[in-house]
Amino acid sequence: MTLMEFFGCAFIAFGPPFAMFIFTIARDPLRIIVLIASGFFWLLSLLLSSILWYAVVPLRTSLAFGLVFSVIFQELFRFLFYKLLRKADEGLKKVSQNVPDEHITPKDINNKHIMAYVSGLGYGILSGAFSIVNVLADMAGPGTIGIKGDSHFFFLTSAFLTLCFILLHTFWGVIFFNALDRKRYIFVAGVVASHMLVSCLVKFHTNESYYLISLITAYVVMIVMAFFAFITAGGSFKNIHTAFTCRKGRYEMD
Repeated sequence: MTLMEFFGCAFIAFGPPFAMFIFTIARDPLRIIVLIASGFFWLLSLLLSSILWYAVVPLRTSLAFGLVFSVIFQELFRFLFYKLLRKADEGLKKVSQNVPDEHITPKDINNKHIMAYVSGLGYGILSGAFSIVNVLADMAGPGTIGIKGDSHFFFLTSAFLTLCFILLHTFWGVIFFNALDRKRYIFVAGVVASHMLVSCLVKFHTNESYYLISLITAYVVMIVMAFFAFITAGGSFKNIHTAFTCRKGRYEMD
């Protein structure tokens, strides 16, 4: 039973992101490089958060302290990765050229939303992996879920919350990068504020009576961010119709 729940929760948390990776990133070496690099930047933010948490001894027992600075460092390194990508545009163009003499600007460089999407997904995958890996390890057994009075829904809600964060990081990446390109800093503040809001919901994840409230709130924020990311990337109802048309190559990002 525990093994079944392990695979079920793992597929809930990482199934959609894995499908996104396979259909939109796996066949493009440049996108894979950006995905890995963005994940590395998330790891750097985690390292810095850990150092600060370890250094400030009196506040180690305060979840709120670590949470707030973790969000700040994540968004700071998202900004640094944005600056790195913009500085590396010329280099990425050269890497993408099949022949050195070809002066071709790849669509990944022209359409900056693609790199924002890829970097956001890389951020989210690493964030999700580190947030649920210990839960999955306990989930694999041996043991019976909830035998000591703990909630039977903890693992399931953890999986759905992890999926929510992975998708949110993807949407945040698109909105954040576009806001910096267009100097619309109110949207940058919106990304940071929504990140802080959803992260604060983790505090309520310790009480079963708040599971549903935290999940619904997180997914409402995710839907709002998905809408803004869709509009930011130039989405329309025509795009939605095209996306669901079963033709070869429709999942390609133009």
